[in-house]
Amino acid sequence: MVDLVNDINRFGGVTLRADICKILNIEYPIFQGGMAWVSTYHLAAAVSNAGGLGIIAAGNADGEYLRNQIKNIKQLTDRSFGVNVMLMSPFVEEVMRVIIDERVPVITTGAGNPGKYIKALKEAGIKIFPVVPSVPLAKRLEQEGVDGVIAEGTESGGHIGELTTMSLVPQVVDAVNIPVIAAGGIGDGRGMLAAFALGADGVQLGTRFVCSKECIVHENYKHAIINAKDRDAVASGRRTGHPIRCLRNKLTRQFEKLEETGGTNEEMEELGKGGLRKAVVDGDVENGSVMSGQIAGLIKDIKYCEKIVQDLIHEYNSNLVNIKKF
Repeated sequence: MVDLVNDINRFGGVTLRADICKILNIEYPIFQGGMAWVSTYHLAAAVSNAGGLGIIAAGNADGEYLRNQIKNIKQLTDRSFGVNVMLMSPFVEEVMRVIIDERVPVITTGAGNPGKYIKALKEAGIKIFPVVPSVPLAKRLEQEGVDGVIAEGTESGGHIGELTTMSLVPQVVDAVNIPVIAAGGIGDGRGMLAAFALGADGVQLGTRFVCSKECIVHENYKHAIINAKDRDAVASGRRTGHPIRCLRNKLTRQFEKLEETGGTNEEMEELGKGGLRKAVVDGDVENGSVMSGQIAGLIKDIKYCEKIVQDLIHEYNSNLVNIKKF
């Protein structure tokens, strides 16, 4: 760990983002994505212990599930961690109560606007970082008092927007005066360096952390990512307005066929129901929803989270040195 800090100080790299680390009480400006059925306390604790911000995904689970997750992560780490809240969850109200009761340090949000909860969260001292796919939403949330935003490009896995990370991040950075975390298509130190060059204050990685030793998803899921090629992460549902990026398999081909024949939103939802659990828990990577970002083709191994974070920093610094040669 000392070598990492020396590298950072020597090359003046990640220290440029020291403010976000101080705000969130983390060592490195690296978020782990909050992925439903994937981001459990096991993974989140490992990322936090490695110096990043580990994040538990509340998904569509109830408050009791989340409270147990929080109690478990507190047994494994004394470092800062977060919870990702899906605002469309039927349990969002009780999930927010648990987050406030347990004084979770940070929350990230998706699928909606957290505006109605901001006052109570801030009164509890909780930092709020919503995921945004556009500049207007980022500006609106800044006005409502969030602490930062996660600008997520369409390269990411799961539910996605339209703009790429390369296009979205600098526009959001220019539009707001709060920290911006870049997400989507980032899987190594080169992507991290590129995100900082675009003006981001930190990065969020999802797919890379799926392929970690501490992540408890089915091994079939991990190996599906490792075996993926550059064009295997495809988006379904763009016609309906609710696109999702997954690895190509029997399920995605069924989605494509349904879209071609003019299937309704209801038919699409029925087809995808339970698909993520099928892949993550049961290991059915043909009929399940193997959510993954386009960066999957770059990931070729399963490592401990500490090693993933160390490699990110070393790759960042070595590439920064190469760029400085010019």
